[in-house]
Amino acid sequence: MREADSKIVAREELREKLAEHKRHGQRIVFANGCFDTLHVGHIRYLEGARCEGDVLVVGVNADSSVCNLKGPGRPILEENARAWLVAALRCVDYVVIFAEPNVERLLEELLPHVHAKGTDYTLETVPERAVARRLGIRVVIVGDPKDHSTRELLDSIRKAPHA
Repeated sequence: MREADSKIVAREELREKLAEHKRHGQRIVFANGCFDTLHVGHIRYLEGARCEGDVLVVGVNADSSVCNLKGPGRPILEENARAWLVAALRCVDYVVIFAEPNVERLLEELLPHVHAKGTDYTLETVPERAVARRLGIRVVIVGDPKDHSTRELLDSIRKAPHA
């Protein structure tokens, strides 16, 4: 089994693994996204998230969720491929695929110490901020300025002259 394969876990297994990390005093950070065509902004976001604790868990949107969020023609890569690419990153410890429109339920199930969002959010616009506050989860904004976009990358590919 490749290392990335072992990092992609079901929710129940992930809860058990995180409980063990917590028993050892490790701080759990949760980040999430579609990660449809991985780019430098994603890497910087995940590396920034990792700096907030000891164990980084990444929620990857299921195909149905990406289609609802991004529209027709998305995702480009199917959910298992996107999860595997994220899991292959050194800074990521676990990956879980989720189909809900946001990660409120995952935050309630996993109870991380920190919920990391990218710079396309502010502390006031994080969709899960009320749930995080209720659960005592610290919300942080990490990564570089949002000047990388899968949508823009796809648009540039579509506009490029084809030989």
